[in-house]
Amino acid sequence: MSDFPIVVVGTGFSGIAMGVMLKKAGIDSFTILEKAGDIGGTWRDNTYPGAACDVPSHLYCFSFEPKPDWSRFFSPQQEIHEYLRHCVNKYDLARHIQFRSRVTGAEFDAASGTWTVRVEGREPLTARAVVLGNGALHAPSYPEIPGREEFEGKIFHSAQWDHGLDLAGKTVAVIGTGASAIQVVPAIAERTAHLDVYQRTAPWVLPRRNDPYDADRQQVFATQPDVAAGHRHELYEMFERTTAFVAGDPSVEVITAIARDHLETSVADPDLRARLTPGQPFGCQRTLVSSDYFGAVQRAEVDLVTTPIDRITPGAVRTVDGVERPVDTIVLCTGFRAGDYLCGIDVVGRSGTTLHDRWAGRPQAYLGLAVPDFPNFFMLYGPNTNQGGNSILLILEAQSQFVAAALEAMGRVEAATVEVTTEAMARYAAELERDLATTVWTNGCRSYFHNASGDIVTQLPHTSGWYRDATASIDEADFTFGRGAGQV
Repeated sequence: MSDFPIVVVGTGFSGIAMGVMLKKAGIDSFTILEKAGDIGGTWRDNTYPGAACDVPSHLYCFSFEPKPDWSRFFSPQQEIHEYLRHCVNKYDLARHIQFRSRVTGAEFDAASGTWTVRVEGREPLTARAVVLGNGALHAPSYPEIPGREEFEGKIFHSAQWDHGLDLAGKTVAVIGTGASAIQVVPAIAERTAHLDVYQRTAPWVLPRRNDPYDADRQQVFATQPDVAAGHRHELYEMFERTTAFVAGDPSVEVITAIARDHLETSVADPDLRARLTPGQPFGCQRTLVSSDYFGAVQRAEVDLVTTPIDRITPGAVRTVDGVERPVDTIVLCTGFRAGDYLCGIDVVGRSGTTLHDRWAGRPQAYLGLAVPDFPNFFMLYGPNTNQGGNSILLILEAQSQFVAAALEAMGRVEAATVEVTTEAMARYAAELERDLATTVWTNGCRSYFHNASGDIVTQLPHTSGWYRDATASIDEADFTFGRGAGQV
């Protein structure tokens, strides 16, 4: 398939995994388009103070490229970014990458069996297949707070950290208490003159042990790969058994008790503890991991504000009770548009219909990967593939292997197109809806897992092992393989 040009979008874990799997499949005619000037996706963009992973290091790397010298149990942002650079170099992906190439759309031409990929500010590319690996955590979500544009101080999203700003002596407001906030707040609290933390929904927080891997342990992992593999497998099994997203699962009570004990032993003041106590069942939102957040919000110079925000004034944040809290800098720790798939990209399929219109606000894809009427088009980290317990890299590896297998199958049968059938999509959607109904996410939960209508659009109601088995091979009965112009 050397004459089969493929366009891959993004150079985060998804795009890099796809590039490696294409290479392993003997496919070298592909281009990876990256909107920025460097690789890394989420781990390039999120450089805020305290940025780190909340998945154990030895699970947060590819199975085909273990890293024996992780410095800690949970890796900091810089180390993960360097790991991605290492993968790009080792697997000879750099020559396939075109930087500063923001994809704005892709359109399929049935007559030629090709995709035209539009790139901002340059000539479009022609491709036989398109794989979106642009991830779910790349488009910052900005809160709809009146007055945000009128603020006269510094205001920025945590994913666009202003490293030229010195917070010493500043009065700072952090809006949001999600995954980025519980890392940012402890990292900056002691540097500020005063810090207000605005909480809309109290998160569940588990304690976080972050022991270092000393040089001796790293040496053992480097020289005895079976020991390193055993350590990874132990971590995998521990997280794979965590199925707290299933309603009524007995592990929910155990993990909830750990989180409650962490809160009760960390926060002595009963009023503050009550405000930090989640009002939603465990698992409704992303579970957070931190052993210094509760300590940070108890500092004398830190206030936890739970009264809803009314508006931002030129120099303060005003809550609905009329109280104005003066502030110099506002940090928006408000997450990403995780459920807004294809954000900024218009994809037009065989019938001339855009994928946005096809979905009509409810993104759905076969195994989160493919959609009928969109031949030779695949998504990594697509709808309902965010796994509730284990490392997302396990899902991304399985997806990239599946896509490579689908493209190999095309070559094997000498087809011009591969496309999931309408029947297979309908069957999978029905099964997904049935299985989502068994999860805690349907029980009045609201989070980025849901779209505006309340549909669960990001989460997979199964373990990573289930997904690996489901994508282990392509069921050719679920796909049609089409002939192109001139083929008989």
